Amino acid sequence: MSTPAHGHPLSDAPLSADPLSRERSHLAASRSALRAMREDVESLDIADVTANWVNAAVLEKQIEDRIKALADLSETPLFFGRLDYLHAPGAEQAEGGEGELFYVGRRHVHDTDGDPMVIDWRAPVSQPFYRASKKDPQDIALRRRFGYTGGDLTAYEDEHLSDPAEAAVTSKLLQQEIERPRVGPMRDIVATIQPEQDEIVRAGLSGSVCVQGGPGTGKTAVGLHRVAYLLYAHRERLARTGTLVIGPNRSFLHYIEQVLPALGELAVRQATVDDLVAHVEVRGADEAATAVVKGDARMAEVLRRALYSHVAMPAEGIVVVRGSRRWRVPVYELEEIVRELLARDIRYGAAREALPQRIAHAVLVQMERAGEAPDDRVQNTVARNAAVKAAVKAVWPQVDPAKLVLRLLSDADFLAEHAEGVLDADEQKAVLWVKPARSVKSARWSPADAVLIDEATDLVERTHSLGHVVLDEAQDLSPMQYRAVGRRCTTGSATVLGDLAQGTTPWATRSWSEALSHLGKGEAVVEELTAGFRVPTDVIAYASRLLPHIAPGLTPVASIRENPGFFEIRAADAGMAGVLAACRELLEREGSVGLIAADARVPELAAALEAAGIGHVGPGEETTPAIRLTLVPASLAKGLEYDYVVLDEPRAVVDGEPDERTGLRRLYVALTRAVSGLVVTHATGLPPQLG
Repeated sequence: MSTPAHGHPLSDAPLSADPLSRERSHLAASRSALRAMREDVESLDIADVTANWVNAAVLEKQIEDRIKALADLSETPLFFGRLDYLHAPGAEQAEGGEGELFYVGRRHVHDTDGDPMVIDWRAPVSQPFYRASKKDPQDIALRRRFGYTGGDLTAYEDEHLSDPAEAAVTSKLLQQEIERPRVGPMRDIVATIQPEQDEIVRAGLSGSVCVQGGPGTGKTAVGLHRVAYLLYAHRERLARTGTLVIGPNRSFLHYIEQVLPALGELAVRQATVDDLVAHVEVRGADEAATAVVKGDARMAEVLRRALYSHVAMPAEGIVVVRGSRRWRVPVYELEEIVRELLARDIRYGAAREALPQRIAHAVLVQMERAGEAPDDRVQNTVARNAAVKAAVKAVWPQVDPAKLVLRLLSDADFLAEHAEGVLDADEQKAVLWVKPARSVKSARWSPADAVLIDEATDLVERTHSLGHVVLDEAQDLSPMQYRAVGRRCTTGSATVLGDLAQGTTPWATRSWSEALSHLGKGEAVVEELTAGFRVPTDVIAYASRLLPHIAPGLTPVASIRENPGFFEIRAADAGMAGVLAACRELLEREGSVGLIAADARVPELAAALEAAGIGHVGPGEETTPAIRLTLVPASLAKGLEYDYVVLDEPRAVVDGEPDERTGLRRLYVALTRAVSGLVVTHATGLPPQLG
């Protein structure tokens, strides 16, 4: 930006005005400039620049997306910081060189002359806003943070990074922004990104990153901001290859869905793993022991064996009749072709498509030896010959992936043949259906079955690969689910986010190295976030008592919050009355409230809330100023956050899981959803691990 360090040419306020007035004037001018940018796009006439209706439709969609990206959200500040450089960035830092200042915001804004008024937070020149310090000022004289009430600029705070006389202090505005009450969906953290988070956000596109982060360390936000950064830095490449954010459930995706649009990114697809593998309708569920075996990576080998068992060596040669000539391909030559295709690392379907062309080529070689001069058209004709097609059907038949899995789960002999040496007898018995289904449509497929079908589908035909995939709450995936995700980024990269201590499935990840191996990203760098920005000190310290029992060896989260938060444990002898009282008390405070309970207790609590006249919604439903309480089953609490939480009956949360370790992990998740305060109510005793 060409604005000099000691002036605001775009501001209507005189230089003698107080700094806050000048900054407000720059905000007003920036909003006007953004409005002008939007109006310029809205006024575009594409009638004379499109050759046909297809081009016109594509261009109209691009213009529509651009208009949406230029929306001025009244509650979202255009800029949140300012950097005053000692010298012009990138220029020789000669003594006396003139510095420049830059306003850092969520998107780029320029005036009618094209001069920038706000710099995108992802631009290289903005990086010192997140990384500069007293020890490493990075040529920054002053870093200014702005405070807002609603959309109004109401405060600022300065750090003179190049002044050795000024002591380093904790930013009050930064703390306030971290602790600001949150109602509704997740918001971006672009104004509060910390140096260790920024390093992950700005990591290159070519490498994969795994982020191990405890509750409140901002790993989800880091992953989403990394997508936004990569789209900024590699826009054209990712526009071609695509990006995808994968979350654990619909409630979670609904919670995070506004973060990327707020950063101006509208084209990122969001899905669950179940969405990715939806080849069949899922209507059933597996017992935990069955799901563990079906989710084991060894099932991939069983499927591969079962699929390729359909390939049969030819029993006789082929005779191709063309006009008066007969061309014979002997059985030994056909065998050589089949063996060569089996040896190649190509999909079953691709090999099947190649087989008739290979046979036709063998015929063409004979034609050429006989003095003919066949071309590609002749080869294609021979490949479509009835004798060739019949041979291909017998040797390399088509296989429907769902029917293949149906047979494996229904036919004990077929499963035993292809699982020999891979699954033992008990494991084979565990995956077999007690009552075999008659057809693909009538089968009561489970989520784990759908993943098996996805694996089989990929064995037949290669899955399309995206440029970048973000996988959140990854610790709960089975090895086969990791493989399903990995297929979607074989030629791209991945950002894996999770916390081993929050793994609450029977097949939960034991180590990131093992998980990344299943994902096909064994080279990924594992980063650990241990600074807690969301959970108050007293709350995270209490929850961390569980770590030795659920994830020994993990570093406990250390809260950097100056506000210790509100934390109480209450013995609720009066049953529901104590829970309802805690909810009413917390609803008197500003912000959102979550009532988290064991799944089995949710209906009873819902009835009690209704009888008491306390309005509430479920996870994924929008809260309002009038209804700020969300009733959350413990199984859906992961990834969500509330200003205040009432946790009902911790022991019931533990007892609601199939084993104690999973139950304690579920409790760890529930204990760490609060941003400002937690009340634990219990009529029965607390789990001894919290003692």
